[in-house]
Amino acid sequence: MSESLQLTRTQRDDLRTIAGMIVPASDEYKVPGADDPAIQADMLTTLGRDTKLVTAALDVLARLAGQPLAELDATKRDAVAQEFRKYGGAAAATLVRVVLQCYYRDDRVLTSLGLELRAPFPKGHVLPDGDWSLLDPVKARSGTLRRAP
Repeated sequence: MSESLQLTRTQRDDLRTIAGMIVPASDEYKVPGADDPAIQADMLTTLGRDTKLVTAALDVLARLAGQPLAELDATKRDAVAQEFRKYGGAAAATLVRVVLQCYYRDDRVLTSLGLELRAPFPKGHVLPDGDWSLLDPVKARSGTLRRAP
């Protein structure tokens, strides 16, 4: 059994709720929120090594809420989210990263951003030339890096 399937029903509901708060749907840009069923399914199937921290984050949210986050009204949810930002630590950062990672690989979101629906390779993406002189301070620190044998 994959680790992501170990989330309880309440944790999955809270994950959907907080994800929708992190990235709400937009009629203006015609994109779903991160609480969309397809995006949620992607999150649950790809949690993998992040399951422990995401579960810890969901536990912190539930503790701050005093009940499942999904059962609170919008005003109370916002207050819990503000507290969570202050005290969530690495677990909160991981939860936000997971939500954003899954959201920005959804085809509807990529299309709204004008990105081609394809893997970045083998075609690659062309980047404009930058100012290579920005690396001069790094190059000047010769000897601070460990040399390969």
